[in-house]
Amino acid sequence: MDALEAVARETGIAIDSADFAQTLDKRDPLHALRSEFAIPTIAQVTGNTEGSTDPCTYLCGNSLGLMPRAARRMVDEELDEWAHAGVVGHHRHTQGRPWIGYRDRVVSLMAPLVGAQPEEVGVMNTLTVNVHLMLAAFYRPQGRRTKILIEARAFPSDHYAVESQIRWHALDPAHEMLLATPRASEDILRTEDILRLIEERGDEIAVVMLSGVQYYTGQLFDMPRITEAARARGCIVGWDLAHAAGNVSLQLHDWNVDFACWCTYKYMNSGPGGIAGFFVHERHDNVDLPRLTGWWGHHRDTRFQMTNQFEPAPGAAGFEISNTPVLVSAALLGSLEVFARAGGMQPLRKKSEMLTAYLEHLLLTRVGHDRLRIMTPGDPAQRGAQLSVLFTDADFGLVFQALMAAGVVCDERKPNCIRIAPAPLYNTFADVWRCVEIIRNTII
Repeated sequence: MDALEAVARETGIAIDSADFAQTLDKRDPLHALRSEFAIPTIAQVTGNTEGSTDPCTYLCGNSLGLMPRAARRMVDEELDEWAHAGVVGHHRHTQGRPWIGYRDRVVSLMAPLVGAQPEEVGVMNTLTVNVHLMLAAFYRPQGRRTKILIEARAFPSDHYAVESQIRWHALDPAHEMLLATPRASEDILRTEDILRLIEERGDEIAVVMLSGVQYYTGQLFDMPRITEAARARGCIVGWDLAHAAGNVSLQLHDWNVDFACWCTYKYMNSGPGGIAGFFVHERHDNVDLPRLTGWWGHHRDTRFQMTNQFEPAPGAAGFEISNTPVLVSAALLGSLEVFARAGGMQPLRKKSEMLTAYLEHLLLTRVGHDRLRIMTPGDPAQRGAQLSVLFTDADFGLVFQALMAAGVVCDERKPNCIRIAPAPLYNTFADVWRCVEIIRNTII
């Protein structure tokens, strides 16, 4: 807000005006990146064939990111390579991207976005499959240390994965799932309550596995403090970064996280069901973890000797099961190239904080506390590019219908929550202003 107010003082333009949003967009150093994405029209997202051909207002990157134009180009190039070269494309490639080394190309661009060394990052499968594979290696219940700590309202996939992993070890989830719950009448988990839980019950906890950004509330957890506290009590620490990767600044290596998993189709824009990423800290290299293995995890220097004597590749590559699916990875590469053009997470995070602060300000001043409540923390350090907004039961349906009818794409979570996520790669301040104006005109 300090930065927004400074622009208002300098220009003499009211913060609440459409002119102010347009001024911010003109000053945005990342504004040109918007042209790198295919933005659906209002007619397309509303299903009205006679509707407007103007771009829609897409504020749903927390669910599925928009398509980078480079993704289509790179997928088409791989289809052409397959058509023209067949198996030869594994080693000799017209575009200089031989398939045998595709995962290295993806990892080299993705690792900086999560604060990891390239050797610590892998690419395979989808998010929940990777959660299972990581827990298979790192959840080793012994003695008193048998529990897994997660949020009480974790995303269902995490809940199910943890529950089934506990059962896999012939244990009872009712006793071994330790659920972190907000205080009465509160929406978010206080960091001090998580730390207290870890301190009091750390000798019972085998794995702490929380979300980097909580999908429903939009809360960004204090990952470095929680990781440090849990590791000090002897716990393995893993993070589900589905809503954090490509959204907030991460330093997985420096924070000494043990493992992490993330999808890439949200803020990383890899397309529906896109390939997922994972992290294993380098200190676990050359450690005899009881991982589930496959041929692609064998050391590349001896992989084709076919000895059937597993020799793990160094780093995260040793946890990969099967060879990299090129077509879905090409779509991800198209997005990662745009991240590289943006200069990485630091400038994106700076713009994201301003977009989200502007959204918050407009909601509270143009709509008001009496017609909505923002569940997401007000502190920018405790949230990413998302506000979870609660409406009355009477307003909720009206607002969501009005937004969708106007071509403003958000995400609803019944009974009364609308998640609004301005993504800095392609969203504008004018997008935010238009969204709030429609809400205001609907219920004020």
